[in-house]
Amino acid sequence: MKNILELLEKSAKKYPDKTAFADIDNADSYSELIKKSMAIGTFVAKKQIRNKAIAVYMTQSVNSVEAMLGVVYSGNHYVVIDGKMPENRIKNIFSIVKPSLIICDAEHIELSEQLDVDFCCISDITETNADEELLNSIRASQIDTDPVYILFTSGSTGTPKGTVINHRNVLAYSEWLCETFDINENTIYGNQTPFYFSMSVSDVYGTLRSGATLNIIPKKYFSFPVQLINYLNERKVNTIYWVPSALALVANWKALDSLKLDYIEKIMFAGEAIAAKHLNYWRKHLPNAMYANLFGPTETTDICAYWIQNREIADNESVPIGKACDNCECLIIDENGKQADEGELYVRGSFISYGYFNNPDTTVKAFVQNPLNHSYPEKVYKTGDLVRKNKYGELEYISRKDFQIKHMGYRIELGEVEAAANAPEKIKNACAVYDSATDEIILIYEGRKFEEKEYLDILAGSLPTYMMPSKIIRIKNMPYNANGKIDRVWLSKNYKTI
Repeated sequence: MKNILELLEKSAKKYPDKTAFADIDNADSYSELIKKSMAIGTFVAKKQIRNKAIAVYMTQSVNSVEAMLGVVYSGNHYVVIDGKMPENRIKNIFSIVKPSLIICDAEHIELSEQLDVDFCCISDITETNADEELLNSIRASQIDTDPVYILFTSGSTGTPKGTVINHRNVLAYSEWLCETFDINENTIYGNQTPFYFSMSVSDVYGTLRSGATLNIIPKKYFSFPVQLINYLNERKVNTIYWVPSALALVANWKALDSLKLDYIEKIMFAGEAIAAKHLNYWRKHLPNAMYANLFGPTETTDICAYWIQNREIADNESVPIGKACDNCECLIIDENGKQADEGELYVRGSFISYGYFNNPDTTVKAFVQNPLNHSYPEKVYKTGDLVRKNKYGELEYISRKDFQIKHMGYRIELGEVEAAANAPEKIKNACAVYDSATDEIILIYEGRKFEEKEYLDILAGSLPTYMMPSKIIRIKNMPYNANGKIDRVWLSKNYKTI
């Protein structure tokens, strides 16, 4: 197998009438999905565009999947653009990737007209007569290292970085995913993550590989737990892969105290560290479900390490990230370039992307020669994540390297401060930021009001004096970025005016 479209075609042959993808209003069976994707692919291919970036600019829906796969049929690679993304960020992305075409929905025609790129509306092209001879000729010239998509993340300099993922990456990753978690034709996903976020790769390509069904959950439901749980039950969702903030929403509202999830069997999470107390809340109400903490950056397709829960975790403990995925190796490298039990995480294997589109300087800093191999060229990804081995030999996430600060002469991982700060029952979410101008650790929390002394006394039971926050600020609602993660950048800039 060398092309991700083979996943779709195999499932369409086995399950032609089965629902593949559904949103709140529409659904495509596998046979409908392949028909519409080939129609879109034919339309694009007849424009004589090959191996170029095509922007998919629309509200997340079944149409999004049709467009993504249609782009691949045309011999090109897609870039998903959030329907709510600010125009300036879209222009920044377009200045880097220079898309040859935009495929939009009716809602985004007017905005597409302003972007100085040729565009078409998906409703106008899904009835194109598929030219199978043309599509087959395109497929014959493709290889497994051709790009499938470019996924843009936030760069540390404020400039978006476009990670280039190829067919081999997705095929290797989706094979591991389905085998490890038994994703099969009976799996019914409840999709939370947007298609421009790497976690969605597991949902989309796990579905295509296994013949599963994926339901796109309306984003607004994540503000209304009752609607969310009712939707999951109505759609008979048995598998979720969400960011911890989405799981925390249900836990903080105590939604499962009065409502029951009837079908959930597998609960996976990734994207940021999960508070153990939120995990324990879910386990209390769904004790027979499988729970798995998945860990990895966009540059490793989605995941490089995972931990399937096999023991109790106390509310003030860190949830492990476990071990490397099959056909993937996680290396812990210290400041001297040596293997160690604590240090920066490097990853090697078939999940590793090419690097960043049109950004060679940043690519060579992150995709480096394996420091343990001096015999032949071998690129590994230098993640910027700090990890250590715990007493069980499992990997444990500490924090981002750029969350590491120097305070009172000590190196401090803000992730450790947050782990302790999230433990009390009153706390919904906590985030630690550092003000370098005043050399202060600022703890910002969402939850019931704590007397500062009471909170500090609790923290003192877990943190040494030099890691204690200088200020504690209560916030009504924690800000989240488009991926559902706590918006640390906003908090760092605005905590004084909260």
